[in-house]
Amino acid sequence: MLRPKIPTMPTPTGLVTPPAVVEPTAVVRHHPTPAPAPVASTRPTVQLTPGAVLALVSGGTAVVLVVGAVLVSMLLAVAVTGASVAVCAVVIRSLIASQHRR
Repeated sequence: MLRPKIPTMPTPTGLVTPPAVVEPTAVVRHHPTPAPAPVASTRPTVQLTPGAVLALVSGGTAVVLVVGAVLVSMLLAVAVTGASVAVCAVVIRSLIASQHRR
C-alpha cells in the first residue's frame, strides 16, 4: 500500500523511423560591407544647471532617508514583537510551574 510504483518504460508503438542523416553544407565567405557613417543626433543634449544638480542631490538624499526610516521601523517592530513573545512565554511558564507545585 505504501510502496511507490516505479513507472515502466513504454515500448514504442507503430513505425520507428531511422535517424536523419545530416550532410555538410558549403561555407561561403561574404565580404563585409562598410558601415554607414554615423549620423549626427538631432536630440538636444541634457544640460544640468547648478539648481538642477542641487534638486537631484536633495531628492536622492530624501529617498535614502525615507527608505532608511522605513527599514529601521520594520526592524524595531520585529524586535518589539520578539521581546513581547519572550515575555509572554516566561509568564506562561511561571503560571504552569506554579500550578504543578500546588
